[in-house]
Amino acid sequence: MTDTTGVTEGPVDWEQARALAYAAGLAAAGDAERIPLAAADGRTLAEPLRALTDLPAFPTSSIDGWAVRGPGPWLPEGRVLAGGTPLPLRSDGACVEIATGAMVPEGATALVRIEDSTTGADGRVSGEPRRGQIPDWRLPGEEASRGEELLAAGTAVDPAVIGVAATCGYQDLAVYPEPRAAMLVFGDELLTEGPPGAGRVRDSLGPQVPGWLRRYGATVTGVTGPVKDTLSAHLDAIRAGLDEADLICTTGGTMHGPVDHLHPALAELGAEYIVNTVAVRPGFPMLLARVPGDRPRFLAGLPGNPQSAVIALVTLVAPLLAGLRGRPLPPLPQVEAGTAVPGRGGFTHLALAALDPAGRTATPVGHVGSAMLRGLANSHGFVVVRPETQAQAGDLVPFLPLPLLPGER
Repeated sequence: MTDTTGVTEGPVDWEQARALAYAAGLAAAGDAERIPLAAADGRTLAEPLRALTDLPAFPTSSIDGWAVRGPGPWLPEGRVLAGGTPLPLRSDGACVEIATGAMVPEGATALVRIEDSTTGADGRVSGEPRRGQIPDWRLPGEEASRGEELLAAGTAVDPAVIGVAATCGYQDLAVYPEPRAAMLVFGDELLTEGPPGAGRVRDSLGPQVPGWLRRYGATVTGVTGPVKDTLSAHLDAIRAGLDEADLICTTGGTMHGPVDHLHPALAELGAEYIVNTVAVRPGFPMLLARVPGDRPRFLAGLPGNPQSAVIALVTLVAPLLAGLRGRPLPPLPQVEAGTAVPGRGGFTHLALAALDPAGRTATPVGHVGSAMLRGLANSHGFVVVRPETQAQAGDLVPFLPLPLLPGER
């Protein structure tokens, strides 16, 4: 870590940079808030989810049939439906008709399926209970005991988690707040509409980065830019963004050129670098800084080249947001390299690659220059080649997937 004078200790190793960004986010994760179950999808548990009662809370029939006591035949004494509370069976030879999901009456010794039973002329029921590995009734505590931890803090809330919580009787959940992110686009050379030409290029990051941020769990508060290439304009935009957001992502200005005002702006704000440059290719000139204030606030400086900017997102922003959301940083899966992937000397190489339909083999794609996006659009993520190594076809290699929404490719 360095101050904001521009003096650095050299590029940070890629894996270390991810760990530093994650630790910074986790340390700044907000206090838990309670929200209704219906609003919790996509959030993160801030407290363990514990069973409020035994599950099931009472003996439950998993069939339509008869709850019987003792040997048959049995004389019916009534019916019990789901939601009802049956009277006990007090003597052998008695039974009640029972529906799936209904409470098994006290005193019952077996359940007989309707299809395995007959009713005689005298009204008595005959039949045999099934014997097998799957019981016809569920016993209290079979799924969970009261107070048992069902899901740990840090678990991503999805519809299945909501279903478990509802089954337990929860009305709301304690979750981490959603991080708020804003974006600032730097560069007088950028166009916001129409095709590029006459020395100016179309901004591709302003339209795409908010989508990545949402996929990483942030609420996007706005996109501003292009911001003029002056220090005062940078400072005004950053201050305004931080009034609304926990994280600002900026594009361009991460070097120390004549119109690169990001580092001077951070110095003016009294910011502290968490990471200042990462030993990764593409994407080298990136940074993550903590900005002082009455709450945790961060600025991620993304390079101006589009693919490099996305690599900065997956390297620094994704781990930071995982920490802010209270989630664990997932380990990278291993895949098979479809072809050889060269190394980049002392830098980690993130090579855009597409997965086969089984998701087991990753093959690098073309059009992967720092300023290109065509390769990104045809990829599922990045093959990770560690420094001073290279990958051969067939090698198992780490794979950093791009974030997807449900139903995406």
